[in-house]
Amino acid sequence: MPAPRALPPATTRLFVQRFSATRRGARLARLLAGLQLAEWGHPRGADDHDAVTIVVAELAANAVLHGRVPGRDFALLLRHDDGQGVIRVEVSDTHPARPALVVPASDADHGRGLALVDALAIRWGVHDRVGPGKTVWAECALSAAGAVEPTYRRDRG
Repeated sequence: MPAPRALPPATTRLFVQRFSATRRGARLARLLAGLQLAEWGHPRGADDHDAVTIVVAELAANAVLHGRVPGRDFALLLRHDDGQGVIRVEVSDTHPARPALVVPASDADHGRGLALVDALAIRWGVHDRVGPGKTVWAECALSAAGAVEPTYRRDRG
């Protein structure tokens, strides 16, 4: 009789949250993403943590500044995929306009957000979502060193 097999460990972890389409909502998205990354073993100051946090900040800021529809929120999804070695960031808003990567003038004080995303992510794009609007996504590669054990664990019992 064969021995029972244990289920393979989960290789994908998710964080999903909606935020108000305000500057405060964008800031909260960045802060909560950073906390979630630390819980997943990517502490503040680590390359993985910093790259993903910047991508979240830029995409959330774009959702608030360019994708805002009065009375509508934006959504953040983080997918930590151990098998692929990536963290996928998805920010969804209800505005139909799609972002475009542009090269701003050297003296411009805005317009560099997607250039940062393009530099930090291994790939990014935009797709339609169910309902109005779109989802802007980016995938950031995890470092070869991998995640470290979190310095704290929340009791979930």
